[in-house]
Amino acid sequence: MSQIESLFVTRIYRAELNEFGPGVDPDELEASCYGIAEDDEAGQDWCEENGYPGYTSYASLTDLGWRSPIFADVIKALDAHVAAFAEDLEFDLADRKLELEDLWINILPEGGMHSSHLHPQSVISGTTYVSMPEGTSSLKLEDPRSGRLMAAPPRKKDARRDLQTFVYMEPKVGDVLLWESWLRHEVPMNMVEDDRVSVSFNYKWAAE
Repeated sequence: MSQIESLFVTRIYRAELNEFGPGVDPDELEASCYGIAEDDEAGQDWCEENGYPGYTSYASLTDLGWRSPIFADVIKALDAHVAAFAEDLEFDLADRKLELEDLWINILPEGGMHSSHLHPQSVISGTTYVSMPEGTSSLKLEDPRSGRLMAAPPRKKDARRDLQTFVYMEPKVGDVLLWESWLRHEVPMNMVEDDRVSVSFNYKWAAE
């Protein structure tokens, strides 16, 4: 009798940010994102110099948790979510833990996009969603084996979700998504007039 099983599974974590932590008001978080973006001249300059559509604080700010109390609350919640995901992944962390490495704001206007990429040197990466106008871009995840399929035929359009080459996640405001940092992902072009606002982050394996 034949047997088929799934091996080397790619896990994706999805939950409401406020499932853990002190509670974050999405309107307050959105206002804080815009306030920081308006004041961050270095970040604005970096975006302009590098042709980045919209705004990101990735290259300019490393202290959002100190700069704004609501970001300190976001970090407390994310710490708990990442710990839960690490347990699901059955990581052997020994006496060390996963700790926040980077946290940054993304504001993508109409026409803005973030091309396919991954996050080297990190363990867990993810995003929490602040403003997701109806019809805005989903998160596009790529099968990590796609570069090794060689002469394989394409998947059927109606292939089951766990066999698709690309999977689109449609998060809502207040969601947090986590994945292992080697997973390639992108944000397709925002085709609506309103901004798509999110906060992304990386966690590393802390040193002893």
